[in-house]
Amino acid sequence: MSLAVCPGSFDPLTLGHVDVVRRARSMFDEVVVGIARNSAKSPLLAAEHRVALAREAFAADPGVRVEVVPGLLADFVREVGAVAVVKGLRGGADFDGELPMALMNRHLTGVETVFVVGDPALAHIASSLVKDVARFAGPIDDLVPPGVADAVRAAWAARA
Repeated sequence: MSLAVCPGSFDPLTLGHVDVVRRARSMFDEVVVGIARNSAKSPLLAAEHRVALAREAFAADPGVRVEVVPGLLADFVREVGAVAVVKGLRGGADFDGELPMALMNRHLTGVETVFVVGDPALAHIASSLVKDVARFAGPIDDLVPPGVADAVRAAWAARA
């Protein structure tokens, strides 16, 4: 059985993320969506909340499960027995940012990173842009799975 990890902060989970996970699932028997705590970012949503939202979004997708990555991705990949890490690409800038991480993960684990090109119709959707639009009360419902828009709006309201 082949298992891949699709890691990210998913703050918040977007339809672009969902697209990449589903594409990965078509290539692997199981995909673990790894909700990571990125020390370089200050998250809007707590990791546990992101896990709950992702579990809801993938509830009808057999072979997809959601877990928190408690530390180093390389350790998590070994722990779950993954044969690959899957990362989505929207364009060249994404590749430039992902390549060093892919090389480091391969160095640490021997596990390859598979890059999946997402649906071009979703290429403009980034978590950071979704948060920015929501911060100023803009519409984000068509950019994220059901329930996520309400969670993002509530998080911004709590910070106000």
